[in-house]
Formats: sequence, C-alpha cells, structure tokens
Amino acid sequence: MKSETSDPDVLPKVSIVMPSFNQVEFIERSILSVLNQSYPNIELIVIDGGSTDGSVEIIKHYQDRISYWESKSDHGQVHAINKGLAIATGEWVGWQNSDDLFSVDAVQKMVEQAQQEPSANLVIGDMCLIDSDDQRIRDIKYITPSYHSILAEGMVLTNQSALWRKAIHSSIGYLNESLHYGFDYEWFLRILKKYRAVHVAKVLGYLRIHNQTKSSLQLPEFKKEYDLILRGREVSPLIKKIYKLRRYSIYLLRCQFVYLVEQIKYGLTK
Repeated sequence: MKSETSDPDVLPKVSIVMPSFNQVEFIERSILSVLNQSYPNIELIVIDGGSTDGSVEIIKHYQDRISYWESKSDHGQVHAINKGLAIATGEWVGWQNSDDLFSVDAVQKMVEQAQQEPSANLVIGDMCLIDSDDQRIRDIKYITPSYHSILAEGMVLTNQSALWRKAIHSSIGYLNESLHYGFDYEWFLRILKKYRAVHVAKVLGYLRIHNQTKSSLQLPEFKKEYDLILRGREVSPLIKKIYKLRRYSIYLLRCQFVYLVEQIKYGLTK
C-alpha cells in the first residue's frame, strides 16, 4: 500500500536497475518487488541481455510501469548494470538482480535513513537468503560497513538491500566491467574508501539461492577475483579476528543473542 502522506513531487527519485538474462522462473517476482514498493517515486530500468526463455514477454507485460527496458545482446551482468545506471535519473540508485527481491518497504526505509543522516552516500539494510520458492533459509544481519571492515571481512553488505547517491559516479566511476564475480565487492570498496555508509537494521532484500546462481556454479572463479581485488591490501589474520569480534560485540549490544549464536555455529561449520 502506498503511503498516504508521501508526495512523489518532493521525495527524491530512486532508480533501480535490473540486469536480466534467462531468468523466466523468477523475473516476474523480482519486477513486482520493485513495482509494488511502498515508496512512490521509483523508476525501474530493466536491461535484458537478449533472453530467449520467455523473460521478455514478462517484461513487456509490465512495460507501462517500467521506465525503460531493452533486450539486446550485451557483455554480461556488469555491462548491463552500468548501462542502466547511466540511464538512471534518480538521486539515489541501486541494482536488484532478476532472481532476487526487495521487501515491500525497502526503498522507503533506506530513503528515510538517508534523510536522517544526510552526510551518508550509501545506505544498506539486512538481507535474507531464500530458496526457489521464496522460503526463508536464514537471515543475515549487518552492521554499518566501512572500507576497513569489508577489507577485513569481505562482503558484509549486499546489493540486494543497498542504495547510493548517483552523484558519486562522477568521482569514482562505474562498476568494473573486467570483473565478473567480485565486481560488487570491488564497487563497495571503492564507495567506502571515499564515502560514509549508514545501516538500517531490518531485512530489506532477499538473495535467492538456486542451482544456477554464480555463487553455486563458479566458486573457484570467485576466489580468483577476490584475490585479485585484494592484492596489495591484504589484511592480517589478527585484524580479521578483531573486526569479527567487533561485529559480534555489536550484535551483543543489540541483544541479538540468537543470531550471534547462529553466526558462531555457522563460522565453525564453514
């Protein structure tokens, strides 16, 4: 339901880019998770890489509510995201994959947090892992990220629940199209090296785990790219432990005891 007090003429526009390629099983749910947001001033940009599985027919079904879409051969996911970001006219931007989801109030919560802390240029929320049928696997709770914290711990944030000011592209460029697996990590490192982030302690995005995701199919390639990204700025094991303890301490301060136990158990089984 749209907020009765929200005026789209005064709220900052938010642009969501959705890269797509042959995700017919999931894309409609992803599109609707953007179109049905409680926040009223959103443009959705769908960049499809020439799908042949019926995805285009689903996109066309919603084209009167999609600000821009195309379906043509491209150079992969990162190229598609960059094309969409270049088209975007919103003050705030982000991307959502065509098999992942937003919570219905995700954009509203992130914009509200940004308005409370106007010096921030990146806003993130928590995330939930789901399966092919949208069933919860487990929640992932974050804390406010920094350049040094994600150097130490990796992707302790996620694009599935993140927005940033489009203006920062003028100073740090766009996503690195030479990367295929760690491009999101490298992008957030670049943001956080120069800009401040804020965190919404609520699940705002859903990452779908299924047998066709990159993380399921290409684990060795992920490691190679992460090693490349971190070359020359590796963090010692001691510093990694310090940042993990810091994160766990914040969970304790938030009284997130059950989640902390889950995290410790998960870390022991990895």
